[in-house]
Amino acid sequence: MSKGLRLSEKWFNRGLWLIAFIFASFLIGLGSTIIGDLPQVEKNYTIEDFIDKPAAETIRANLKEAGRIRTDLYDQANQAQVKLTAANNNYNSAKDTFNNWIATRQATEQNSQNDEVIKRTNALDELKVQERKATVEVDKVAQLSVDAEQNERKLHEKLSVLETAAQKQLDAKWRSQETHVFLYRLALTLPLLGIASWLFAKKRKTTYWPFVWGFIYFALFAFFVELVPYLPSYGGYIRYIVGIALTVIAGRYAIISLNQYLEKQKLAEAQPQVVRREELSYDVALTRLSKGVCPGCERGVDLKDARNDFCPHCGIGLHNKCGACGFRKSAFSKFCNGCGAQAAISA
Repeated sequence: MSKGLRLSEKWFNRGLWLIAFIFASFLIGLGSTIIGDLPQVEKNYTIEDFIDKPAAETIRANLKEAGRIRTDLYDQANQAQVKLTAANNNYNSAKDTFNNWIATRQATEQNSQNDEVIKRTNALDELKVQERKATVEVDKVAQLSVDAEQNERKLHEKLSVLETAAQKQLDAKWRSQETHVFLYRLALTLPLLGIASWLFAKKRKTTYWPFVWGFIYFALFAFFVELVPYLPSYGGYIRYIVGIALTVIAGRYAIISLNQYLEKQKLAEAQPQVVRREELSYDVALTRLSKGVCPGCERGVDLKDARNDFCPHCGIGLHNKCGACGFRKSAFSKFCNGCGAQAAISA
């Protein structure tokens, strides 16, 4: 802040800058919401929008049936295994009983029991047959389960082929939508940059400058920050191209303004001091003095040196003496800081 500004004026300026930042923050929040909601203007596509529906529905129905068959076969396999286990147990138990009985018969050598041997042998053979049937049933169910799993795997492969083809179409559609949404965002942010550039060039020093600067900050943030997360693979080119264009425009404006300023300064320095002083406002003069530069030509001057009463570059008076008390004071002061008398700015 300038040392020539009143204390209240300094705080008012700080408050106005705060208003500018608050205004920019609300604009940024609104802009972020709008930019974030722009994808809603496009339809939300899924893989189902591109898959061959009749073929997919047939395969999915077959998969559902295959899943049901696999579940049934799983239950049948459990039941067959239970039956096989029971048949094994029955046969082993009967065989042990038969062996014990045979051992007893041999010990007693009772020939009258030959018919019983045949009967018991036939019963044991029947149990063996049941065991073999149970084993065959287990093997049959196991083979059916393998066939069902292979069929289900083939169905999944067919469905995967359809889904892969549909996914490619979906990806292409997403890229197209991404481009559309990016262009929407670009169409929204580019005009903001244009308006911000015009405001900077024409309105930044007007009475309502806080709102001007707030909008400028918002436009810059919207383009260079908010747009970045949504840039497609080629979007960076647009960002850099726009940045280059803005830099060129701003650089050209700065070069032209500098040349105009230097030309204006040359013309001003050629004029008499009285005319130059009339063109200098009090606040501008104090601002430049506080920075240690000449109010007339803005070149550096050692204002602490008591011998520098005039600018060595343009010759404008920097210090004079009060007509009332003779105190050395700034030639641009309205009152003497030694006695407080009103001082006319001398030539």
